[in-house]
Amino acid sequence: MRSATRQLTELLGRAPESVSALKPVDEGWEAQIEVLELERIPETSSVMASYQVVLDPAGNLLEYERGRRYTRAQVDRDSRR
Repeated sequence: MRSATRQLTELLGRAPESVSALKPVDEGWEAQIEVLELERIPETSSVMASYQVVLDPAGNLLEYERGRRYTRAQVDRDSRR
């Protein structure tokens, strides 16, 4: 994951804040990485983005895609209801 976050930092110009999910897949790994997109005051109103990344078995970034954007204070809601 360190290698993948370094690679994503180079592509986005912003350092990831956290890895929120990681799972093995046939071609390597898939991860959800949270990135600060827009810093605001107060900090709870800052805009975050969740990126889905695909890594090969060695941890090299194969692809990435920005998913949802949200404020730092936003709470996930169960979408199955």
